[in-house]
Amino acid sequence: MTIADCRRYLFRNSLFVVAYLMGVAALQAQQPTAFTKADTLRGSIGPNRAWWNVLHYDVEVWPEYLSETITARCGIRFASKGGRTMQIDLQQPLQVDSVVFQQRQLSFEREGNVLMIQPGGPNALPSGEYSLQIYYHGTPRRARRAPWDGGWVWSKDAQGRPWMTVACQTLGASVWYPCKDHQSDEPDQGAALTVVVPDTLVAVANGRLTSKLPKGNRVAWRWEVRNPINTYNLVPYIGKYDSFAETYQGEDGKLDCTYWVLDYNLEKAKQQFQQVKPMLQCFEHWFGPYPFYEDGYQLVEAPHLGMEHQSAVAYGNQYLNGYLGRDLSGTGWGSRWDFIIIHESGHEWFGNNITSKDIADMWIHEGFTNYSETIFTQCQHGLAAGEAYVQGIRRNIRNDKPIIGPYGVNKEGSGDMYYKGANMIHSIRTAMQNDSVFRQMLRGMNKRFYHQTTSTPELMQYMQGFCRFELKPIFDQYLTTTQIPVLEWKLVDKQLSVRFTNCDQAFTMPVFLPTTPGKGVWKKINTGWTSIGTQLSDRQTEQQWNANLYILYQKANSKK
Repeated sequence: MTIADCRRYLFRNSLFVVAYLMGVAALQAQQPTAFTKADTLRGSIGPNRAWWNVLHYDVEVWPEYLSETITARCGIRFASKGGRTMQIDLQQPLQVDSVVFQQRQLSFEREGNVLMIQPGGPNALPSGEYSLQIYYHGTPRRARRAPWDGGWVWSKDAQGRPWMTVACQTLGASVWYPCKDHQSDEPDQGAALTVVVPDTLVAVANGRLTSKLPKGNRVAWRWEVRNPINTYNLVPYIGKYDSFAETYQGEDGKLDCTYWVLDYNLEKAKQQFQQVKPMLQCFEHWFGPYPFYEDGYQLVEAPHLGMEHQSAVAYGNQYLNGYLGRDLSGTGWGSRWDFIIIHESGHEWFGNNITSKDIADMWIHEGFTNYSETIFTQCQHGLAAGEAYVQGIRRNIRNDKPIIGPYGVNKEGSGDMYYKGANMIHSIRTAMQNDSVFRQMLRGMNKRFYHQTTSTPELMQYMQGFCRFELKPIFDQYLTTTQIPVLEWKLVDKQLSVRFTNCDQAFTMPVFLPTTPGKGVWKKINTGWTSIGTQLSDRQTEQQWNANLYILYQKANSKK
């Protein structure tokens, strides 16, 4: 099958699949979720969080493999704007032993997964920079199905040796260390993680190894991150690791790339990880310089599928191309590269560099990162291959509920943030009709929001500066509804008339309207009829609709 044949097949069959999914979604009534005070405490910046800003985390953890417990300390350096009660998150059943502030122990109260302290006593803490230490221990939640249902992972490698890590996105970093567990507050000055393990094992973490000190029959491995990092990204990896390294000459100079894998997988990794340099070259071209040169780039083999842990990406794809050997697009193109290397590394730009303030806006992470797969496919195999790939992943869209979740309660939206989010981005790219400007937008985005947190309205406002059409109706349609816009069309006396249906009344988007064989014009179409002269028949018109727009095409009065 040629690329052109593949594209035609995808377009014709995706209409049926999408229409079917729409019908299924319509039958699934979504029950409203009842949120609790605990949800609000976790998911919002309330008065006990707003007055202090995290500058640095310094975590030291002693894991006990046999008992699946940890003993740990967390130092938090923060800037005060003047406040009294301080909310720090630490999930049960972990227990706090003591809180030390300015060489004195503070009293504290626990309210579920929240720790309340008053570092200034009965008075507000004056503006300035401060540090406190929290000592704690216990049995952290065990991951049930990492990385999706996360926690601490206590596992064994193929030779029966201990293999440990943490995966805690959405669940939150407070599942294993105390922190301000909200994406809007990353530590401005980075973080440090010291992992104390038996001298038979190796401990890897984010950033760079700064010391390795013996402690009896244990070794303390200290890793430091210089850049801001989201709390869920800071994790240890513990196992019988071996490593190798290389240097990538990138846009900002030499980037150190280090790979940590189980010792018996070293040769397989040396072969499979050859995909890293082409990935970095492609993403730097489209998205701008890798955002964390100071901390380096690492791939670390993990006992779960993978996660975007900043500067220490978790890899568990079993040294296979595709997604554990499968092509999620069904086109063949997704089998030509390692899904975890490409997708999770794409998060270094979207998710780690540009971070959503609230996880309700997680589409910013997953939509753009999912689209990075299309970008990489294009880099490797050409534009038509990339287009076939992004059209192919539409088969995974459920249209079950809105992509944007409820704000302020630590609740993400639909998993459609991946495939539908990517197809919204591709539709915008297509409607822009200028890949040079689209690339400029992506690179500028990573510069404008460099090491920052943002929101859907902020990001949309930035993108609007590159588009000659309104983005808000498009964002509203694809991110807050489950309806796929239908372009209804009819031919009467050599006049092609079109309008959008099955959408919000305010929806509008540029659409390619074919007028002669191989030619046509782009016009902004809304829910009212728009007409243009044409020399095409019904069949010729159908053959020239632009399949890159995530919309359905339906002839008026047709039951397609």
